[in-house]
Amino acid sequence: MKKALITGITGQDGSYLSELLLEKGYEVHGVVRRVALEQPLARMWRIRHILDKIHIHSASMESYASIFDIVSDVKPDECYHLAAQSFVSYSFEDEFSTINTNLNGTHYVLSAIKRQAPKCRFYFAASSEMFGNVKESPQNESTPFHPRSPYGISKMAGFELTRNYREAYALFALSGILFNHESPRRGAEFVTRKITSAAARIKLGLDKEIRLGNLEARRDWGHSKDYVRAMWLMLQHQEPEDFVIATGKSHSVRDFLETAFSCVGLDYHDYLVIDKDLYRPSEVNVLQGDASKARRKLGWEPTVSFEDLVKEMVESDLKWYSRSPAR
Repeated sequence: MKKALITGITGQDGSYLSELLLEKGYEVHGVVRRVALEQPLARMWRIRHILDKIHIHSASMESYASIFDIVSDVKPDECYHLAAQSFVSYSFEDEFSTINTNLNGTHYVLSAIKRQAPKCRFYFAASSEMFGNVKESPQNESTPFHPRSPYGISKMAGFELTRNYREAYALFALSGILFNHESPRRGAEFVTRKITSAAARIKLGLDKEIRLGNLEARRDWGHSKDYVRAMWLMLQHQEPEDFVIATGKSHSVRDFLETAFSCVGLDYHDYLVIDKDLYRPSEVNVLQGDASKARRKLGWEPTVSFEDLVKEMVESDLKWYSRSPAR
């Protein structure tokens, strides 16, 4: 039985990846912060239904000793490093902790694997935010990086660190450059979930407006379930290579907003308030990925359309707020 170690197991991607690996017969181990053990209902709701099937380890991504001990004990066959401060807007507010946590955490995991589990295959969750101020569209594995946020910078550094461990120490270490991917498990602070939850709450009479910033920013949105499948496929590939994962279709925040409100029969214009404070200090205007390499070498294809993704998120939020309107 293969053993997989997942950092960030309580997040959107970590939860879907855990389900996928369990279905494939893996022994799944996850790293969580101690606060998650103290507040399981709030911190581990995405994996609550599989807690009896996985192994949870408490550690801080800022502590090399704790990461080293877990890798030493588990000796994983595969490691999926998903843990990060991943909210782009917050990275502008606290750029120091974003860069330190994201880069050091990646370094600690790579170093521990090199020393304690050198045959382990390592996946790093890179990001389309590394492309930033793009010079070409769509973006592929050869597109130059020009990140426009501390988050994007931290991910670019992690990408280069992963490549260095692959080239310098012959580790099976690679990066997935994933474009935006969403689901009903997306955190409430992200603009996509903010939109779908607002549509649901307004429909149910619980809210009267939605406040947003730049509506013209365009992103390539897919479903998290499709993207974690790509992560797994990368680590089954014969050689460690970096891959872009994307749908190849770009939509604006306005498109997302219009689609979400149309799902509940509302016109978003009647409820929208533009808030200049919600604009980024430096915006990434257009991201659109070219996943032709993943299609060719991994046989990967997205299965969920943009419209179906938005509909699933809205319907999930409608059910949630119908049961728990005060939340």
